[in-house]
Amino acid sequence: MLTQKARYALHAMIYLAKKDGSASVLEIAQAENLPRKFLEQILTAMKTAHLVTSRRGPMGGYALARGADQISFADVMRCIDGPLALAPCASQTAFAPCPDCKSIESCQIRPALMAVRDTTALLLEGISLAEAAGGLKKSFL
Repeated sequence: MLTQKARYALHAMIYLAKKDGSASVLEIAQAENLPRKFLEQILTAMKTAHLVTSRRGPMGGYALARGADQISFADVMRCIDGPLALAPCASQTAFAPCPDCKSIESCQIRPALMAVRDTTALLLEGISLAEAAGGLKKSFL
């Protein structure tokens, strides 16, 4: 499930994708109706992940670190919520056996979870901020 934090992050990133130049936390928060303090934490995480850059001063603020067409929904969601997989055994970036699993090789649940992860990743990696900012026109089904 998409967390509220990831939803806010996507709204903020799409706002920046539409913006020519940088925007302050206050500007983004007001435009997208997001809590400012929470948004500051989100943007700090985005900066650490090199998805946004920041500048201080009157002309400062946050801007996308690269083109909006080069940042996917998956990039943002992984930054905020971590792996896209439903279980650690199905994760490519944070693999760990499930605590109650007897054997990942004989697990009958893992193949389905891996298929869900692969499909989810394929879809989310295929949606860029630029597409979302322009009004998603793709048909994914």
